[in-house]
Amino acid sequence: MTENDDLSEHDLFVTEFPKKNFGIVDYLQGRVHFALLDQMKFMSASGMTKTQIKEIILTNITEIIDNLEEKESESF
Repeated sequence: MTENDDLSEHDLFVTEFPKKNFGIVDYLQGRVHFALLDQMKFMSASGMTKTQIKEIILTNITEIIDNLEEKESESF
């Protein structure tokens, strides 16, 4: 795969979130929302079922939250 092929694949699945007129919390939430939508679109195009997509995404989010909670408890 060449670098140009890689970029065209990104162009198909990466949505840019607008940067103007948003506070930091709204901006970050919007980026997460768009990233999840892009990931789901890619997973669906790859032939995964909605149930598989849901399970993978919920597992990943749960791991992220659990890791954050562990780091916060270690800092006390």
